[in-house]
Amino acid sequence: MRDDPGPGESPAAARRRLRLALRRAREAAGFTQGKVADTLDWSVSKVNRIEKGDVTVSSTDLRALLALYGVADPDRAERMLHDARTSRRRGWWDEPRYREHLTPAMLQLLQLESEASAIRVFQPTLIPGMLQTREYGEFVLNFWRSELPEADRVLRLEARLRRREHVLDRPDPPEFHLVLDESVLWRTIGGPQVMSRQFAHLLQQMRSPHVRVRIAPFADAAIMAMLAPFTLLDFGDEDNALLYREGILIDEIVHAAQRIHRHRGYFAHLWAAAHDEATSARLIAERSAALGGGEQAVRD
Repeated sequence: MRDDPGPGESPAAARRRLRLALRRAREAAGFTQGKVADTLDWSVSKVNRIEKGDVTVSSTDLRALLALYGVADPDRAERMLHDARTSRRRGWWDEPRYREHLTPAMLQLLQLESEASAIRVFQPTLIPGMLQTREYGEFVLNFWRSELPEADRVLRLEARLRRREHVLDRPDPPEFHLVLDESVLWRTIGGPQVMSRQFAHLLQQMRSPHVRVRIAPFADAAIMAMLAPFTLLDFGDEDNALLYREGILIDEIVHAAQRIHRHRGYFAHLWAAAHDEATSARLIAERSAALGGGEQAVRD
């Protein structure tokens, strides 16, 4: 039987909480990573991988670290042990078929976004994956058929469609803020009917109080539109955040605080320069109608 964590029990999020707690405990105890490695007869790379969240940590190793750092509070120790156990659990994203066909960064993103309290996305070229219709997503992925095998494309599309269920449709959805460059409205991906239905679907998602979408106009955001797509995930406090960046068939998860801070500034600038939500919804509806969707497409 699968040990499938429910909402709020993301293994990647638990691993992230644990790595931050261990780093703080080590620093509070006055240890360097090298000193920890020497004392426990580990390699420095092992300590570093644990603190970066690249690997899970066994209960035995965690107890050794807690003893070394002098973590005597039983409640604090139990929270960290619970996070260590949770970090080793598996969810839908960890099925072999996904592990074989999704990038490591995307696998981490699938886990982490299911527990995020806020998600901010900038997309200069396309509707982001979580809000794509099946037809739109198929066309985008099939564009890369010379680079991506069919199995990769099929599983990536399936993962995109499941993301919405596990993030936006969960009982406690995150605040989802999206900035689209205005050029997205004018790219006819898959033909007029596909685009019209995609815009109608986007408008439907925008009816949720948790989903806010703004269009950055051509005139005011031309330079910022040269940015690559990026996603910022927050988990309730300033230290607990990450950045996901993607390019042509390449993506990455970024933990560096300076880069996260810089992209927060980019997003704030774009959000302020963009049309408000009401104006943005009107522009999207107008494009949907112009492409042949009309009012029926918006209702659907």
